[in-house]
Amino acid sequence: MPSTPTSSKGRIGVLLVNLGTPDSPQTSDVRRYLNEFLTDGRVIDMPAAVRYPLFQGLIVPLRAPKSAKIYQQLWTERGSPLLYHGLDLQKLVQEQLGKEYLVAFGMRYQNPSIESALQELRDAAVERIIVLPLFPQYAAASTGSVQEKVMELVSKWWVVPSISFISTFVDDPGFISSFATLGKAEMAKRDYDHVVFSYHGIPERHVLKGSHKGYCKLGNCCNNYNKNNRYCYRAQCFETSRQLAQALGLAPEQYTTSFQSRLQSRLRDPWLQPYTDEVLKEMPAKGIKNVLAFSPAFVADCLETTIEVGEEFKEMFEEAGGSHWQLVPSLNSNPEWVQAVTSMIRRN
Repeated sequence: MPSTPTSSKGRIGVLLVNLGTPDSPQTSDVRRYLNEFLTDGRVIDMPAAVRYPLFQGLIVPLRAPKSAKIYQQLWTERGSPLLYHGLDLQKLVQEQLGKEYLVAFGMRYQNPSIESALQELRDAAVERIIVLPLFPQYAAASTGSVQEKVMELVSKWWVVPSISFISTFVDDPGFISSFATLGKAEMAKRDYDHVVFSYHGIPERHVLKGSHKGYCKLGNCCNNYNKNNRYCYRAQCFETSRQLAQALGLAPEQYTTSFQSRLQSRLRDPWLQPYTDEVLKEMPAKGIKNVLAFSPAFVADCLETTIEVGEEFKEMFEEAGGSHWQLVPSLNSNPEWVQAVTSMIRRN
């Protein structure tokens, strides 16, 4: 009897990627993480001959012990929130997508690595790979770095499957709705005078380097999101704010878009403005005493959300005369967010 034909189609591989985290909050592991992160040429766009000695020889050794103390505040029984929220998301998205897909999770820096996650997909002989960097707004230093690393690794394979990237989901309905749901839950608990959407900052030069035909002027050009600025990080942040404000029922005067986590004091280069830490200090004098803060550049709680926005900014705000500063938790593995990720993958 003739043999029964079998399908040649394999599973679809999905690679979820987040930025990275130290293996532990110990100084040695934090130093290793910072060395890899801050010597990435897409993060610190200096010549390698300057970048490596400056950061490996000076900045990282000084910064690692201080950062380790902060990571110790962040660490839980499950370890780093960025890691376990990522693993939880991987598991839940896998359950939603079913057996036709294989979902892997990797970090751009440290462990689990992008290389190990790609190897998992390669060993399973997936038909093609969909890469989803977990950064809503595209930046060369985040999404671009992930894409570069994936292409570098896969270029060494003898057989390279079809690969596609979900480069941005700045205005994805599921992403916006997921954050808006969390925000509405906080707004139901008390009245707020103002809402702050605080995004991770990047140097202004990064925006200008990626400007399409000189379109970017670091000003009103971000008032509209269009084909000329769809990969401009600043324009994407303002678009996410507009979309979230609409979903939350906020008028333009009821919210502020600002930027955090700058390294300007060391690099002496202007970063995207306005700076969140400066904006919040001015609010109490204007009668803004109760503020609800979002961090829409992050989909999982981490040092920049929990510690910087949730604790450090709260302290600054209260010292300036504010009454209440509340951080909206990140999306983490919230069911609505799991469904949004699943939908993005299926549409791809």
